[in-house]
Amino acid sequence: MTTTTWADSVHLVGASIGFDYQAVFDNFWRLTVDGVAYGSIYALVAVGYTLVYGVLRLINFAHSEVFMLGMFGQLVGLMIFGFAAAPDAYSQGVVLTCVYLLLAMIVGMLVSGGVAVGLERVAYRPLRKRGARPLSFLITAIGMSFVLQEFVHFMLPKLVPSLGGPNAQQPIILMQPTKQFGFFGADITNITILIVVAAVALALSTEMVINRTRFGRAIRAVAQDPDTATLMGVSRERVIVLTFFIGGVLAGAAALLYTVKIPNGIIYSGGFILGIKAFSAAVLGGIGNLRGALLGGLILGVVEQYGQILFGTQWRDVVAFLVLVLVLMVRPTGILGESLGRARA
Repeated sequence: MTTTTWADSVHLVGASIGFDYQAVFDNFWRLTVDGVAYGSIYALVAVGYTLVYGVLRLINFAHSEVFMLGMFGQLVGLMIFGFAAAPDAYSQGVVLTCVYLLLAMIVGMLVSGGVAVGLERVAYRPLRKRGARPLSFLITAIGMSFVLQEFVHFMLPKLVPSLGGPNAQQPIILMQPTKQFGFFGADITNITILIVVAAVALALSTEMVINRTRFGRAIRAVAQDPDTATLMGVSRERVIVLTFFIGGVLAGAAALLYTVKIPNGIIYSGGFILGIKAFSAAVLGGIGNLRGALLGGLILGVVEQYGQILFGTQWRDVVAFLVLVLVLMVRPTGILGESLGRARA
């Protein structure tokens, strides 16, 4: 019988983790660029979590499935426009490719927004009307997450034979990554530009809606004091529905960007891990804070890229969540722990 000493155990753990500092330094800018692209996607999904929490104090764990259905929505949109899954990317030219991607994004956004509103109507509104406790909302959100997954897994193929089921759908590829220019040795591709520009545009648009419109003031009023807002003539139910819709729309946009970035297949469980990361990003930045969700998504995206090179790809998710824990130990409210109701115009 062989005996494993403490030193041997440390050596084995160190060997499996890696600690390849030199690789991080050598690929710093490439990892940063990839991290910003992934983080932009996480941030868009995280905004949905933080908006709903800011208004309802509800962690909508079914939001990951709203994102997943957005992936199916944009796939259906491209199929409606005459595209079919193929091993190679379609060559449509820059202008037409952008047009078709925009149309597919709009379809995905409408699907995700509709699912989010339906989720609020079917699952959460009855609980609110009965004065249910927060734990009931949390359990319902987790349950609806599984319901939506299994609907796509078992029921959707019976309604639309070409969609859903246990196997991943092959996505329709309209873009292949092509280098546009270099940045400190990192290749900036057309896909990276698309993701970052689209995410920034959507984030700024959401920020303007929240801070500079009448509806945005209503959201902040309900988030700060729902009873007083109702007495002042604000329709709380309308605000809640539109809040879910905005979160769903952003998740649908993120679904298209994610599919463009990772064209590995669209499957019923495809939103689970990304949803957890987006929720972690919202908590990291400060749950209930719009800018915090955006900042948390970018930080999480960059950190996991560094971590998978430093420790090994199998530790990618662990590193991201470890950073979340460490930040919360120092700042429990998150980096920008200001509530949505206190956001300033």
